[in-house]
Amino acid sequence: MVLGVVSSISVSLAIILVRYLWGYAYSNDKEVVEYISKIMPIIAVAFFFDDMQCVLSGIVRGCGFQKIGSYVNLSAYYLVGIPAALCFAFVCHLGGVGVVDGNNRALVVQTVVHVPYSAHQLGQRVASKARDRVSITSIPLDLAT
Repeated sequence: MVLGVVSSISVSLAIILVRYLWGYAYSNDKEVVEYISKIMPIIAVAFFFDDMQCVLSGIVRGCGFQKIGSYVNLSAYYLVGIPAALCFAFVCHLGGVGVVDGNNRALVVQTVVHVPYSAHQLGQRVASKARDRVSITSIPLDLAT
């Protein structure tokens, strides 16, 4: 988690710092460069939440609960992300900013749902390892007398 936070913060900061220059990689048109500089802070937020949900989703999959992870991912995108993107882009007339913001909503939902489940699974694993360590190193009662 620490590596995920460090990498996501560093990438997000880099995106924010070069947001006015990034557009020139695609076009010399001033309007395109301004539009990209407007979207880049939203993409920086997306990088942060995407990195967090990747780590948390990996924990869920690593614990053997692939179905739960797939249900969370599918529901986050199909029930939250796509409707939010369509609403922001076409109803609120935000265009590309709305599409990216809808994607961010799905990433936030994934992260929020995965956090308590991953914390519970990690807590169970740590408790199980501690229980095994104590049972291995403890003296049996019949030998203690």
